[in-house]
Amino acid sequence: MRHRETHRTDSVGWLRAAVLGANDGLISTSSLIVGVASATPDRAAILLAGAAGLVAGALSMAAGEYVSVSSQSDSEDADLAKERAELETTPEAELTELTSSYVSRGLTPDLAHQVAVQFTAHDALAAHARDELGIFDFTRARPVQAALTSAGAFACGAGLPLAMAAFAPLDSVTPIIGATSLALLFVLGAIAAKLGGAAPRAGALRVAFWGTVAMAATALVGRLFGTSV
Repeated sequence: MRHRETHRTDSVGWLRAAVLGANDGLISTSSLIVGVASATPDRAAILLAGAAGLVAGALSMAAGEYVSVSSQSDSEDADLAKERAELETTPEAELTELTSSYVSRGLTPDLAHQVAVQFTAHDALAAHARDELGIFDFTRARPVQAALTSAGAFACGAGLPLAMAAFAPLDSVTPIIGATSLALLFVLGAIAAKLGGAAPRAGALRVAFWGTVAMAATALVGRLFGTSV
């Protein structure tokens, strides 16, 4: 039976987009709602601002991730196309290049040549992509996956403070959302850090700190420039 190991790098693409989206959704929407609630005790205005922030933020995250990851994907495709052309026109030079790569990593010249020959016979382009360009299948740029993951994660993160704003007592919206959002950010930061192999406490404190700064800043803006209705 074949043994298959799983590594954190296997999910690096979608994990990054999901964590970024959820954090952004929770922090930005909580901050927006807290700012509006501090300016005016009007539930309709608070919910409208929160819903608009959720939709706009999710689409912005999707567009940003798609454009960014598409650029990376285009670069990878261009490098692979160049490598494919070189393999067709100068196969011997490419074999020598692959051999040199293995020699530089510690193999003897004879063994490096044997490995290069076998990898070339099996899948020359994959060998050069992996060992020359550093392009692996599990780390390939996937624009649509990144966009959908970011948008979905943002919507999930933003939906939590929006739901609380809909049901919390109007005069307690700010403290309830502030406290609950910080608790959620702490948990999310710890989970993200653990999945990435870092210390959960440090990751949790980092995310919670910036969430506190964002909500405090928008609450201050709401107090200073808002008008009670």
